[in-house]
Amino acid sequence: MYGLLSYIYLGISLSAPVGPINAAQMETGLRKGFSYAWLFGLGAILADIVYMVLVYFGLATYMNIPIIQTFLWLFGAFVLIYTGIESLASSVQADKKSLQKNETRFHSFRTGFFMSLMNPLSILFWIGIYGSVLAETADDLTSRQIFINSCAIICGIFLWDYTIALLSSIFRRFMTDRFLRGISLLSGTSLIGFGLYFGSKGILSLF
Repeated sequence: MYGLLSYIYLGISLSAPVGPINAAQMETGLRKGFSYAWLFGLGAILADIVYMVLVYFGLATYMNIPIIQTFLWLFGAFVLIYTGIESLASSVQADKKSLQKNETRFHSFRTGFFMSLMNPLSILFWIGIYGSVLAETADDLTSRQIFINSCAIICGIFLWDYTIALLSSIFRRFMTDRFLRGISLLSGTSLIGFGLYFGSKGILSLF
């Protein structure tokens, strides 16, 4: 049990650092409510599972190829900048009801999935940390035990995402429409900033 709890804690630790995913999920919860933020988080978790599978089967080694790294940096920049612009556009909406009508729940799920999938930070986390965990335990654990530990990591990520969705939806009740528009503006600016940083990394990798 202690071992499983340590892997759950690892999942929480992987999710906790401030980054574009947490910022976007919090902003989604503040503007649209719990279900939108929760589905955004589930989409991001699905992308995490994709990377865990890639690392497990050794496909992550292909991501060390320079041209693939450049593509990931640049496409990740595009996804973040595009999402940031969408957030800036939504910041001019009049009230909570109009903010919520602009987007379906599936759109939140899809945004979370693709933002996490194309986030270079996610790629580095999973190759570096999960890859290290596999390398350390592969000789001592069976495939079944590795699967259970991997599920524990996902549980930790799920708990963090659920907490973010819950807290943001609770705080939403006490915020004015003007404040929510300010949150959208701040989040959009942050996402564009992350996108520009990733884009600069991609451009520099070309030379």
